[in-house]
Amino acid sequence: MSKYLITYQLKTINKYIGHRKGEVKIGEKFKFINDPTALKEELTASKTKHVILGIPEDYGVQANYGRPGAKSAWTATLKSLLNVQQNKFNKGGKILLLGHLDFSKEVENVDFNSPELPKRLQNVINIIDKEITYLINLIVSSGKTPIIIGGGHNNAYGILKGCALAHGKPVNVINIDAHTDFRTTETRHSGNGFSYAFEEGFLNKYFIFGLHENYTSKEIFNMLNDEDERIQYNTFESLAVRKETEIIHEAERALSFVEDDFFGLEIDCDSIINIPSSAMTPSGLSVNDIRYLTHKFSRSKNIQYVHICEAAPNPKLENEMILVGKLISYLITDFIRK
Repeated sequence: MSKYLITYQLKTINKYIGHRKGEVKIGEKFKFINDPTALKEELTASKTKHVILGIPEDYGVQANYGRPGAKSAWTATLKSLLNVQQNKFNKGGKILLLGHLDFSKEVENVDFNSPELPKRLQNVINIIDKEITYLINLIVSSGKTPIIIGGGHNNAYGILKGCALAHGKPVNVINIDAHTDFRTTETRHSGNGFSYAFEEGFLNKYFIFGLHENYTSKEIFNMLNDEDERIQYNTFESLAVRKETEIIHEAERALSFVEDDFFGLEIDCDSIINIPSSAMTPSGLSVNDIRYLTHKFSRSKNIQYVHICEAAPNPKLENEMILVGKLISYLITDFIRK
């Protein structure tokens, strides 16, 4: 049992559901964990296919000098997702809404204005890594597909480790991202989740989709080009600016690269144009591009999870919360829809 996991029941989330005569929302049909102390047993016994977990934190982002706010994406998503219509396209009964992880007590004494903030956040990031590894391992081992929402891209490390431990071997990943998040393995933060997983043997093949040329260093490009054949990428500029290739072709290339074994899908909202995120961009992939890619990759029999991260809406701005909530809800339903 995780002391950081806050599980839900229908009565917990009912306040977010807009009840209307003649309509049923998928939130009314979600399944839940009844006894958190028997989490492993309940996950295994559940007949649901997908398990949704929220990670409302931005400590890894702040340790990487990113824009705070990723902790708000989970609430925004929940309010929107619960109100998606239950119909022939969306079946809430196939989804288990697990809950969210709360690490707030671990940072009560952290000075977020400290010039040594990355160092001061290491303890909580290590705790987050362990908890996510534990839960993802549990979910995947039970035969379920986790959908992880919120937080920074530091959480990719724990997710990949949890999947790898569940299968007893490293897994592959497609990361739709403006950045590689493959920086040096020194201080843990949102910029090196994949490099840690790669070095420690939890990540095998890595495909970066839509990398931004303006925000990738010469050193990183040299590393990507010199690395063994386990890393491939394309750039946003090659897709959308120079039109050297097409997104449909690149989607096929990415999929053929990873789907010979178990793989995960990472979606960093930094890659999407004009979405409030840790590194918001005025030039990027469209929402419909991301929806297409999510649908495409989720059809593979070897897909293990989807992780949607780095969205950072301002909780005081209702329009930002609604925008991010609807965006992530679309991606979730695209992922689970057959």
